Amino acid sequence: MFRPKVPTMPQPTGLVTPPAVVKSTAVIQQHTTQTPAPAPVASPAPAPAPARPTVQLTPGAVVALVGSGTAVVLVIGAVLVSMLLAVAITGASVAICALVIRSLISAEGKRR
Repeated sequence: MFRPKVPTMPQPTGLVTPPAVVKSTAVIQQHTTQTPAPAPVASPAPAPAPARPTVQLTPGAVVALVGSGTAVVLVIGAVLVSMLLAVAITGASVAICALVIRSLISAEGKRR
């Protein structure tokens, strides 16, 4: 009852596709001259991979890169400074609240 039963499938269902036939894509050059029993031409060696293209920067592109980099640094700096300022203001307000509460408590103790 508590043991799972794995279903068995005696026959596959659905469409069964035959295996794909792989055809050679090698280019064989044929000669127009009559030769007795031409030997099969081996496939040519693969061409070497081209080197990575070099990036050529124009003066306008350099100015754009410098300008965008400066803008990114300024935006990140402004965000960080504003976060620091928010923490400083919160800390100062908490300190002022603590002083007010302490003075209220001490003033109530003197009245009795």
